[in-house]
Amino acid sequence: MSTDATNRAVTDAPHTAADGARHPRALAPGNLILTVVLSVFGAVVGVQLLATLGVTPSTSLIGALAAMTLARVPLVAFRGFRSVHAQNLAQTSISSATFGAANSLFLPIGIPFLFGMDDMIVPMLVGVSVAMLVDAWLLYRMYDTPAFPAKNPWPLGLAAAEAIRAGDEGGRRAKVLGLGLVTGLVGAVFSLPMSAFGVALIGGFGAMAAFGVGLLFTQYADPLFGLDLNAMYLPHGMMIGAGLVALVQVGRTILGARRTNAARARSAGAPDGAEEYAEDGARRLGRSMRLGLGAYLAISVLLAFGTGAATHMSPGMLIGFLVYATVAAFLHELLVGIASMHSGWFPAFAIALITLLLGILIGFPPEALVVLSGFTAATGPAFADMGYDLKTGYLLRGENADPAFELEGRRQQLIAAMIGFGVAIAVVLVSYRMFFDNGQTAPIDAAYVAAIKAGPSVETAKHLALWAVPGAVVQLVGGSKRQLGILLATGLLITTPMAGWMVAAGIAARVLAPRLLGRDVKGDLEVFAGGAIAGDALYSFGNGVFKAAR
Repeated sequence: MSTDATNRAVTDAPHTAADGARHPRALAPGNLILTVVLSVFGAVVGVQLLATLGVTPSTSLIGALAAMTLARVPLVAFRGFRSVHAQNLAQTSISSATFGAANSLFLPIGIPFLFGMDDMIVPMLVGVSVAMLVDAWLLYRMYDTPAFPAKNPWPLGLAAAEAIRAGDEGGRRAKVLGLGLVTGLVGAVFSLPMSAFGVALIGGFGAMAAFGVGLLFTQYADPLFGLDLNAMYLPHGMMIGAGLVALVQVGRTILGARRTNAARARSAGAPDGAEEYAEDGARRLGRSMRLGLGAYLAISVLLAFGTGAATHMSPGMLIGFLVYATVAAFLHELLVGIASMHSGWFPAFAIALITLLLGILIGFPPEALVVLSGFTAATGPAFADMGYDLKTGYLLRGENADPAFELEGRRQQLIAAMIGFGVAIAVVLVSYRMFFDNGQTAPIDAAYVAAIKAGPSVETAKHLALWAVPGAVVQLVGGSKRQLGILLATGLLITTPMAGWMVAAGIAARVLAPRLLGRDVKGDLEVFAGGAIAGDALYSFGNGVFKAAR
C-alpha cells in the first residue's frame, strides 16, 4: 500500500522540492484509503454531535493521530505515513468531512424540514453542496493574500501543526507540547475553555484584547447591568457595521496592495520573486472575489428556482433577492474567515442569523427566507476550516521556504479536502432522513425558523441600525490588520462561560512570561498554546462522542 512517500526519511528540517523530495499525493492508494475512511468517520461523528448536542467538534487532530499510529506499525506499507505531509493530508480530509457534513450540509437542510417544506430538502442539499465546495475552493485561492495572510494566527491550524511536529521531532518541543496538552485537558475537564487561553497566547494583541472585552461584556452585561444584549440586537448590529467596513477595507487592500507590496519587497531586501509573489497575492484576491461573487450568484439562481422559491416573488423582488443572497453569502464567508483567522472561533450561526434578520426586514417571502438562511449558513464553515488546514501545511512545509513545494502541498491538501467533502455529501444524503424521522436537526435551525415566522419588526431595524454605528467606528479605527470591530463583535456573539477570563489569562501570560522567563520563551509559548488548544479539542471531541453514545 503506497502513500507516495514511502522512501522519504523524516528529518527536523521541512521537506522541500529543493531537497529532492516530492510532496505525497492525495490520490496515492494508501493516502486515498486512509482519507476516505477518516472522512466517513468524521462526517458521521459531525452530524451525530450537531444533531444531539448542537456542536461540531474539531477532528483535525484525530486524523493526524491516526496517521501517526499507522506510521508506527512495523510494515513497509505504512512507512509512508511517517511523512508529516501525509499526516497533514489525513487531518485535512477528516476535518473537511466533519465541518462540511455538519455545518455546511446537515444544518441548512434542517431549516426547510422544520418549516414543513419537505419538497425543498433535496434541492437545498444540492445547492448547499455546491456552495460548500466553492467555499473551500475560494479560501484555497485567497490563502496567503493581503486579506488572509498565511502569517496570521489561524489558531487551530497552528495547534495541529505543533502536534504533528512534536510527534515527528520529539525532544524539547514534544515536552512543551505535552505540558500544554495536559493543561488543556485538565482545564477542559473543569469546564474551562482552554482553547480561548491558547488562542490569546498566539493571536494579535489588539485583536485578542477586543475579543476578550466582547466575551467579558457578554458574560456580565445581564447580571451586573441588567442588559439583555440579544434583545437589544447589540452584537448583531455591531457585526453588521464592522462587517460592512471590513468589506470596504478588503476592497481597498486589493487596490492598494499592487502599488505597495512591490515597494515593501524591494525596501526589505526581499529575495528574487518576492515582488511578483506579493503582486500575485493581490491579483489572486481580486480575481477570487470576482469569481466568488459570480459563483454565488449562480448558486442563488439554482436554489431560487430549484426549490421553487422564485415562484413566490415578483420579477423585481426575485432580482433583489438574488443580489442580496449573493452578497450576504459572500460577506458571511469573509466575516467567518476573518474571525476564525484571528480568534479560532467562527460565529457562523450568529452571522447567518444576522443576514436572515436583514432579509426579513427587506420583506422577502418565507420561502425565500428559508433558502436564504440555508444558503448563507452553508458558506463560511468550509472556508474557515480550509484556512486552518492550509496553515498547518504551511508551517509543516517550512513557511514558504520553497514556493513551488508550498504550492504543490496546497494543491494536494485541496484534493484531500474535496475527498472529505465528497464523502460528507454522501453521508448526509443517506442519513438525513433517519435523523429527521427522529425529530433531530441542528438546534440553531429552530431559531432561524422562529425568526422567519415572527416576521419583520421596526424595533429590530432600529436596534440593528443603532449598534451598527459603533461597530463600524471600532473596525475603522482598528484598521484591516487588527480587525478590532470584527473581533469585538465575535466576542459579543459568543456565550461560552469563562471564555473572556481565559483570554485575559492568556494575554497576561504572554506579557509576563518574557519578563520572568526571558525573551526566548516566545517560541515555547506558541508550542504550549498549540498543546492547550489541542487538549481542549481532544477533550471536547471525546466528551461529545461519549454523551452522544449514552
